Amino acid sequence: MTTSKKPTGNTGKMKNSEFHEFFIDELKDIYWAESHLVKAIPKMEKAATSDELKAAFKKHTSETEEHVKTLEQVFELLDEKAVAKKCEAMAGILAEAESIIGDTKKGTMVRDAGLILAAQKVEHYEIATYGTLRVFAENMGHTNVVELLSKTLQNEKDTDVALTKLAEGSINDEASGE
Repeated sequence: MTTSKKPTGNTGKMKNSEFHEFFIDELKDIYWAESHLVKAIPKMEKAATSDELKAAFKKHTSETEEHVKTLEQVFELLDEKAVAKKCEAMAGILAEAESIIGDTKKGTMVRDAGLILAAQKVEHYEIATYGTLRVFAENMGHTNVVELLSKTLQNEKDTDVALTKLAEGSINDEASGE
């Protein structure tokens, strides 16, 4: 009886497999998403009313810049070129964020509540993506990549929790009174 073993090396396992190619394609997708978020989050920061939300967006912009660099490291570890492929899902979420800004009145907590909604949609998409990509990397034995993706995943989860605290701490309450 033959048993199959999971690969345990750092890179190159299953490199020519359809699964590996799918993994690379999805990395290109999230690379596009992160690259576009670097430009989109400052717009959300500018549109925000509360200083706390502005600060959260400012912090996450610098974290997102790090996510881009981390993905570039991932591509390098996998001996792949860092190329972005348009992420239709993130493009849609970012278009919705733009719509929220356009549909809400400047200087209101309703706008801030809407911006948090949009930002959490971004975070949840990223959490789902990084969580799955981490498991894919783990399955293929890309241990160095697993470590990098795990750090980014934890950062996305932390950002989501911080946004929830902002919303529940005051913003939603103030928005409901407007």
